[in-house]
Amino acid sequence: MPGGAGEIPTQRATGPVENTSSVQESPAQGSGDLSGSSRRRKKRRRGRATANNHAESGNSGRNQPHPPGEAHPNSETVTSPKGKKAANRRGRRRWQNSRNAKNGHSDSAEKSNEETRAKLAGTDAETVVRSGKEKHRPRETDIRLPVRGAEDGSQQKRGHHARRPRHGQHNAPLYAALDLGTNNCRLLIARPEERGFRVVDAYSRIVRLGEGVGSNKLLSSAAMDRAIDALANCHRKLADRGVMRSRLIATEACRAAENGADFIERVKAETGLALEVVNRETEARLAVAGCASLVDHEADGVILFDIGGGSSEIVWLDLRNRCGARGYALTRFIRSWISLPVGVVNLAERHGGVHVTPDIFEAMVEDAAEHLASFSLADNLAEAISSGRVHMLGTSGTVTTLAGVHLGLRRYDRRRVDGTWLDDIDVSKMIDQLRDMPYEARVENPCIGADRADLVLAGCAILEAIRRRWTCSRLRVADRGLREGILTELMAADGVWAHRKPGRRPERRRQRNRT
Repeated sequence: MPGGAGEIPTQRATGPVENTSSVQESPAQGSGDLSGSSRRRKKRRRGRATANNHAESGNSGRNQPHPPGEAHPNSETVTSPKGKKAANRRGRRRWQNSRNAKNGHSDSAEKSNEETRAKLAGTDAETVVRSGKEKHRPRETDIRLPVRGAEDGSQQKRGHHARRPRHGQHNAPLYAALDLGTNNCRLLIARPEERGFRVVDAYSRIVRLGEGVGSNKLLSSAAMDRAIDALANCHRKLADRGVMRSRLIATEACRAAENGADFIERVKAETGLALEVVNRETEARLAVAGCASLVDHEADGVILFDIGGGSSEIVWLDLRNRCGARGYALTRFIRSWISLPVGVVNLAERHGGVHVTPDIFEAMVEDAAEHLASFSLADNLAEAISSGRVHMLGTSGTVTTLAGVHLGLRRYDRRRVDGTWLDDIDVSKMIDQLRDMPYEARVENPCIGADRADLVLAGCAILEAIRRRWTCSRLRVADRGLREGILTELMAADGVWAHRKPGRRPERRRQRNRT
């Protein structure tokens, strides 16, 4: 930049330096006598004078003001880094103001929205209220389910200004999983995230499809009507959300009923949903896939059980040689599994679930134990349990109810229940407490409700039979299961988590080639 002899260019120039009208001092002339604040004031005055001179020369013949600190489009100027940053900030503010004006948003409305989000953060999208009415939960929620060795994923809420997921997954297609069981009809809609998935919508309704199947082997007309009504609501949600990938399964009620196939055809004709009746092995594997992220990282084994309405699945995960595998990868370590043709609905129908005396409860425990007697998960399971590094993992309404009562919740809160650890003595205490609780008290309990009051003790009896057969010191509660397992398998099959950091794989190839 040209200048006279002995001149030093200013540090903040917004125009050609040769037009500078102020006389500058050299570092050797009096700079040591000025304080820091005085030097800054002189520097600002020189910058304003320079900007005014350039504005007058650049706008000759046009009385158009130009913001200081920004380059005029028709002048050859040099903008300082500070001027560029200030211009960028002003541009961002103008863009944000125009966007807010276009969308009709005000600062007060945005503040109100933030407060509403903060209040909603205390209630998870998968919170189950114990009532027979359907639950619509359109609010989005993160559920982190680690896959392929990722860390244990606790649920994390995203704020309004949260960072978007990478790899373009915020535009990924939606996935859906529907589980039509003996007691419940449940739907989960989610989109893939970087290390799990985000729940977009959820639906749950108690339909008791398997009511009476244990005695007459047929689905009743009333039960089928209730189920079809719930499935019609699920179909509307799938259509409204534009779900592209889904898996819709039916379990024990449709497997055991003689008219199960006719019911599946009726569902297809009346709702448009094509249900898949899965076998018990598939049901056990999906339960593992949905709950695997809750397995203790230091455990040598896990006894996972799912107490359903018409059947109960028990899985032995032998993790002594897992080599650091976590999450969905643990499905490879299923050593053995069993499926008992007994659940909370058919057990309560045989013994009664409203007024349960200690003798009736013990009879239910013996009934479930008889089915367990003919099964053996593994010969060396007892040896593994004795080491103290094996824990139970339960996924069912029975264990979530026990956890809610144990925590003393005034309202069922999935975020507090999911992942809760219960010691063996705590489980025994909760079972005794529920057994001694009259039916009316069970109805009034916020974690049980009228729709489960006659079934919860049957579930406790099945759990007690399992605990008497295999005694572990700890039990972890999972408020997740088949639906989460379905979503995990669908997304894993599509490779949504298969991305790798650039450069790693070529580096490993080069190392192998050198050796």
